[in-house]
Amino acid sequence: MKPVPIPRFETAYAQYSCPIKNAASLIGDKWILFIIREFLYGKEKQGFLELQRYLKPISSRTLAKKLKTLEQQGIILRKVIRKFPPKVEYALTPKGKALQEVLKGLAAWYKHQA
Repeated sequence: MKPVPIPRFETAYAQYSCPIKNAASLIGDKWILFIIREFLYGKEKQGFLELQRYLKPISSRTLAKKLKTLEQQGIILRKVIRKFPPKVEYALTPKGKALQEVLKGLAAWYKHQA
């Protein structure tokens, strides 16, 4: 007797979206969280070198990539102050500021678990 083939169904998981997975993939990165924290608990507007100084030992390449990601996601705003010598200022958008309560909740959870 030959085995009966079982039909295989494929689910297109890419079309489904989990908000927690999406949020974690964006802000779950160590440097992303630290960058957001610097704006929430540090100065409201900061330059690239200032951020790099506060986030030691982050490399300039990593910082630039993370800032670009945050800008593309609408979490920070990049403003060119002058072209030469280049001066750029970053600040949280309202979407970025809304993360403050989320991070406070995360900190409170950790304090209860530690």
